[in-house]
Amino acid sequence: MAVTQNQPPGTPRARVPGPQQPPPSHPRIPVGLWKRCLGIGLALWALAAIVTYAATSAAPLPALILLGSFPVPVAFVLRAYERHGRDLGVNLILGCFLTGGTLGALGASVTEYQLPHPSLWMYAGAGLIEEAVKLGALVYVLRRQPWIRGPRAGLVLGATLGFGFAALEGAGHAFDAAVSLQGVDLRTLLGAEVLRGVLTPFGHGLWTAVTGAVLLAYRRPDGRFRLTAPVLGTCLGVSLLHALRDSTDGIALWLVARLSRAGLDRTLFGPGRLPRPTGAQDHLFTLLSVGGLFLVALAGVAWARSLARRDATWRNTP
Repeated sequence: MAVTQNQPPGTPRARVPGPQQPPPSHPRIPVGLWKRCLGIGLALWALAAIVTYAATSAAPLPALILLGSFPVPVAFVLRAYERHGRDLGVNLILGCFLTGGTLGALGASVTEYQLPHPSLWMYAGAGLIEEAVKLGALVYVLRRQPWIRGPRAGLVLGATLGFGFAALEGAGHAFDAAVSLQGVDLRTLLGAEVLRGVLTPFGHGLWTAVTGAVLLAYRRPDGRFRLTAPVLGTCLGVSLLHALRDSTDGIALWLVARLSRAGLDRTLFGPGRLPRPTGAQDHLFTLLSVGGLFLVALAGVAWARSLARRDATWRNTP
């Protein structure tokens, strides 16, 4: 029987602690953090560009390259975690972004080095190799998490791994664009980073989200992965989208030469330019190139949205 002590009148009663709430299973990330990270990252990138231009020195170049390559991928990963991936855990998100992205970037770089440059086979081979490597990296990261299943988890984790790949690959391409035999070409670097920043949401993150959704939709309850026909077909499909985006300029050049009745050359696809183009050819090339990028991006977004809608249907797939 509990013993109560007499208290003088007017003395406030001591508060009895109520039931303790269990700690949240995931860190509380403020809503809209991805917007702030994106804004701060872009502001720092602009500041680094101004300092690099004013200093006429290559010392700020690493900061400029990293700030131009990471803010957009990181912002999209934070948005995916905030809206759809809190139950997956921060460790798994970081593992996909860092470990998976590094494995994918290194593996694709080593393998692509063996491909001919430049040629139609380069684009087709690079697309297939990079998507297969990213799929293998996702399997590697999730090999000890058998409970991670379903299209929603695949969309979030696949996109995370793809954005990690895009960030590391973008930094490498930015460095290649900046450094030449004549020294640092700041204008080329800034143009390459702006273009890649705009295309990032519709590239590696989107394609790996699609393959990840199908891969985890057909994962067995015991955690084993199944390379079923839908998984292999999806990998081939996103590889085709990848190859089409990479070869958009070459396809546009071929169409311009065809439509303008210009002489076709076998090497036309590789150099990325028409010899002595007219004004009309320049405008037509821009229209076809931008239009091709838009169509490839639209196809990828529609594919990912269709998989998100089928999440409820696949959730209980054995």
